[in-house]
Amino acid sequence: MKIVKLLAFSAAIVLSAFAVWFGSLNQDEGWYLYAARMVSEGYMPYRDFFYTQGPLMPIVYSLFGWVWNSWGLLGARIMTVVVGLIAIFFSVALARRLVPDSKAEQRCAAGMIVFLTLACNLYHLYYVAIPKTYALASLFVVVGFYLYSFVDRRPAIAAMGSAFVFALAAGTRISLGAILAIVGITLLVRRRWRAAAFFALGGALALAIVYGPFLFDAGARAGLVAAQQYHASRGGYDIVWTVGSISRLVRWYLPIFVVLALGFGVKASPMLRTLAAAFAAVFAVQMMAPFPYEDYQVPVMALVAVYAAVKFAERASSNLVRATLLTMAMAFCCSFGSPLLEKWMTNGQDRFWSIKKEKSELAQLREVARIINQLDPGGKDLLTQDTYLAIETGRRVPRGLEMGPFSMLTDEQWKRLINDAPCRIAAMSGYTFAVEPPRCNERAIEKQLEYWKMLKKKYRYLIKEDYFGQNATTLLVMERIEK
Repeated sequence: MKIVKLLAFSAAIVLSAFAVWFGSLNQDEGWYLYAARMVSEGYMPYRDFFYTQGPLMPIVYSLFGWVWNSWGLLGARIMTVVVGLIAIFFSVALARRLVPDSKAEQRCAAGMIVFLTLACNLYHLYYVAIPKTYALASLFVVVGFYLYSFVDRRPAIAAMGSAFVFALAAGTRISLGAILAIVGITLLVRRRWRAAAFFALGGALALAIVYGPFLFDAGARAGLVAAQQYHASRGGYDIVWTVGSISRLVRWYLPIFVVLALGFGVKASPMLRTLAAAFAAVFAVQMMAPFPYEDYQVPVMALVAVYAAVKFAERASSNLVRATLLTMAMAFCCSFGSPLLEKWMTNGQDRFWSIKKEKSELAQLREVARIINQLDPGGKDLLTQDTYLAIETGRRVPRGLEMGPFSMLTDEQWKRLINDAPCRIAAMSGYTFAVEPPRCNERAIEKQLEYWKMLKKKYRYLIKEDYFGQNATTLLVMERIEK
């Protein structure tokens, strides 16, 4: 098992580094980090700038602005993947906690299986490496359940502590509030009245700390309500998309689902049933979204991994080494054969020929940012909807564009912004003017062309960067025409 541990740990480090450097750029990275920058400067989410998730991530990340101020998006990714790996180690600890002390080998195997299915999963590592809510939310979810696992020994402290941490998860991603409801109901069903009372107290206290300042501020409260209306307003519902999302989730986490199937028939303990119910509740809430992307489930996939690993370790108790090796083989093969690798190395295919990327998307971002800063030395602002460029260059975007492509500006506001030409340099990709929130449909081509024609009167073309950023659009870097 020592060799297995060494191989697994080495693979996790290599895959984490690969995800950090080669992982595709995601527009969300920019506006999450920009929100954190705004908080660090004293601005309030919802009131002073539009923001659609729980407020905790920009608050926490605002404490570490020096990381990406010094090292850009690379620094933010390294910090985020460290948080994600800590969450994985807590998942391992939780799995070990749920196996009786008398079964030492089984405890070790369960922990290793969890580590292999999460820390050696390229997809999972990518999504806990990019600075979105997933890594921080994952940490709160598993720490909450780790504390809750002590509820039978220390009902007051464990219940209150776990509820507090679950509420922090809900403050990071609002949909995770379903865990509070499930665990609270579980305590009531088990008639653990004292634990339930302390659980309610801990959850209420944390929710008050996280959301209270925004609920008591009229402007922030209106913005928080508007953010939820934004989510609800996204247009359409497609059952094919929903089924496809589930299909892709199974593909990305295939080792977990195979382990889950291999452990089928083993009786689940009350704690494991609580994990399963919590996952099911969050899964159901997130699948009700008009377009339920499979990565929404990343923060709760550790619950499935722990559930599956504990049951599989019990089923394979007579041959735990073979079970662990099987899991390792699946994890390594799935990561090595992941479609992400092709996506990160190429920009699609031109007839017979693959279009190989000359450098990683992150390296390309850093190069474009360097060019912008050379074109406008000492500049403080940048007209762009690719907010990760603002982060990488250390610049501001005009007010209202804090959420990049998802920023909500009226036609009048767009025209005023373009005509004012507030920034000396503009960096405009294929996302510019293209998305019409909150439904997130494509804006009418006629309207896009109107905006581009107005922009052309204010800015002149400098350079073009092909295959730039998320989904490889063309980036135009432009300079304001001085009069």
